[in-house]
Amino acid sequence: MNLGLLILRLVVGALFVGHGTQKLFGWFEGHGLAGTAGFFESVGLRPGRRHAIAAGVAETTGGILLVLGLLTPVGAAALVAVMTAAILSVHGPNGLWSTNNGFEYNLALAAMAFALAGVGAGRWSLDHALSLNLTGAGWALGALALGVLGGLGAVISGRSYREPVRQPPRDPGAALPA
Repeated sequence: MNLGLLILRLVVGALFVGHGTQKLFGWFEGHGLAGTAGFFESVGLRPGRRHAIAAGVAETTGGILLVLGLLTPVGAAALVAVMTAAILSVHGPNGLWSTNNGFEYNLALAAMAFALAGVGAGRWSLDHALSLNLTGAGWALGALALGVLGGLGAVISGRSYREPVRQPPRDPGAALPA
């Protein structure tokens, strides 16, 4: 079982690190912050740069935590949040199947993160080495709840964002309004 948990953590965590660094730095054929920000703007997540940074940091950090098996429910919550936002803003309208750009892959990744939060990172993890007992249904449900709320909050904030109205600079020689 510990070998299976290690492989699951390494694969899923590394994939998330890859996706996060694609967004942040353009690594692994990614689009970097500018490209990701533009895409996020196009799907209603404004300001795009802020959302790109948040998604990239959440994926990279959450993935690293899974790889290390450190604070596993925290990493799982971050990853569930990003997958929730991706489902709500991009993949959900396309249905379930990834052949139609649907959300099956996002759902599978979120389920894996949830499961790891529930069963724990296993013996070959920093959670175990540090005697952090962060496993069980409560941790899994907490990670799921925080992740769903975080993803939902990101989408709501992105869709309700209004560009600040910029006042033209005041002419220092002009009279002040009465």
